[in-house]
Amino acid sequence: MKKVLLIGPFPKPITGVSLANQVVVENLNKKKGYKVNFVNTAFKKFDEKLGGLSLSKVLFYLKLNLHCYKILNSDVVYITPGQTFFGLLKYLVFIVITKILGKELIIHIHGNYLGTEYSLLRGIKKKIFKCILSQTSKGIVLSASLSGNMSPFVHKNKVFILYNFVQNFLFTDKKTIDSKLTQLKPKIIFLSNLMEEKGIFDLLEALRILEKKGFEYEAKIAGNLDTTHEEKLQTYIKTLKNTKYVGVVSGKNKKDLLLWANIFILPTYYKMEGQPISILEAMATGNMIITTKHAGIPDIFKNEINGYYVEKKNSNSIVEIIQSLDIQSDRFQKILRHNYVIAKKNYRPENFINNLINIFET
Repeated sequence: MKKVLLIGPFPKPITGVSLANQVVVENLNKKKGYKVNFVNTAFKKFDEKLGGLSLSKVLFYLKLNLHCYKILNSDVVYITPGQTFFGLLKYLVFIVITKILGKELIIHIHGNYLGTEYSLLRGIKKKIFKCILSQTSKGIVLSASLSGNMSPFVHKNKVFILYNFVQNFLFTDKKTIDSKLTQLKPKIIFLSNLMEEKGIFDLLEALRILEKKGFEYEAKIAGNLDTTHEEKLQTYIKTLKNTKYVGVVSGKNKKDLLLWANIFILPTYYKMEGQPISILEAMATGNMIITTKHAGIPDIFKNEINGYYVEKKNSNSIVEIIQSLDIQSDRFQKILRHNYVIAKKNYRPENFINNLINIFET
């Protein structure tokens, strides 16, 4: 029996990392020969200031160290840390104790900022950062282009690629996907945390321009909202006649939203972006993808095959792509079908868990 201790965030709030950790615990515990325990490091209040410090955060993370005793009964310590200096530092006690006890330490980076942070650090902070990460037995990244985030700290033979996944409940039958091909106008969704760097306001401005041009569409916006942007978001929503904010969605509501749409837009330039699960979810539910050439997205997305790239921070670029689409064309419908087939083949949770087990066993 291999005993794994997973240390990282779990829902809520819902993020790509917290969702992946939840799936690991739920599914790995079902596998013969594995038992998984966990420490939930999620700070419950959602905001954009990732890596920032506050008194409440410091007290919260200090209290988490009381769970260090769980390492004693573990063979493998599997950590999904933050990508900033303080985002990593909060795991220091767990990492030190893991190494003292001679346990295997696996660090899984869900983004593309760790290497950048290291390059920006200076002096003692840079040395501490490298010292912490150099304790890693094995490193995991989301896709090939993100490997450089771990290569300064771990030998390349010990850096593994583990693609993200789509939860099984989101997959549907081909008949349901085919029924989307009869839609008569663009049905657009944004499904992610409503952070400025995720491109939410670039999209809303694009929708404002489209309405001004008299372009017909429907749009729904879903996700966690940082309260500092609430007024700006509400101003857009009140102005836009064909756009609704539906809040945070999960379970059946999330699936219904993805099946309602035919275009998923994520114009992200988020500095900690890795490989957005939301893009894979949109593919699995038969949607055209409009996104940016950013972080690990090119590893799962091909322009004109899965959808179209737009320029970062450019609402007019979004407008041009949407206006150019013919919802009822063979080309558009081919992309929807292709995305569904590719996601169903490559991005099942079973693939994710089996590949993770292979990494554990290597």
